[in-house]
Amino acid sequence: MSLPLNAPSKSRLNASPVVELRQYTLKPGRRETLIGIFDGHLIEGQEAGDMTIIGQFRDLDRPDMFVWLRGFDGMVARKDALTAFYDGPVWAAWRDAANATMISSDDVLLLKPAWPGAGFDLSNSQRAALPGHEKPSRDNRLSDIVVIRIHHLRPGVAETEFASRFETDAVPTLAALGAPPLAAFVTEHAENSFPRLPVRSGENVFISVAAFDSADAHDGVEAALAAAPAWQALQSDLARPTETLRLSPTSRSLLGR
Repeated sequence: MSLPLNAPSKSRLNASPVVELRQYTLKPGRRETLIGIFDGHLIEGQEAGDMTIIGQFRDLDRPDMFVWLRGFDGMVARKDALTAFYDGPVWAAWRDAANATMISSDDVLLLKPAWPGAGFDLSNSQRAALPGHEKPSRDNRLSDIVVIRIHHLRPGVAETEFASRFETDAVPTLAALGAPPLAAFVTEHAENSFPRLPVRSGENVFISVAAFDSADAHDGVEAALAAAPAWQALQSDLARPTETLRLSPTSRSLLGR
């Protein structure tokens, strides 16, 4: 029996051990065109090849940026899944239209969960169905805003060390503020298993993902973190200020709705 379109398959409920964070710079005014193509035609085609489309977003601060996350069962599985999709009929049909919206699609971080259990739990997530199928109630949504923080670590700072301190010190602080992380990742340093799609090499990052009901809720947490000793203690390990991506999920994003 096939699963309904709005339910992720059981095999994709567990955290992906390899995740891509992809940030696309688009031609002015073309973001809604790409979202229409992506949400309407490219999600099921990719997931049929054993990858998970975790979330896709409008960047609230950069109107010509499209940000998305996809997961894989490992680096070999990533190679096989991407080969199947990019050599397959769905991408062939929509490649030109999608690429016509883009200036650059090469800003990609290859990631792995920062500690056991730090990946995304999508077991209670539902994807809105394609037009013509019943959509889940908005009561199922996780949030209206997803915030991704990219912490660039200083040379010599071990990602595992920083991750351990973040889990021990920062996670309880965030939880007390009502913003526990949905997931946390560090750089996956394995060789790019699908070189046709470049990834940023030489990175040393720690990434956390959180969800908020509103921009005001996020602003309140940011203000509280600025005064939190445990949070401030982590800043000395950073090479530059943290990048904060404030994102609005599209209607068919698993993460954030």
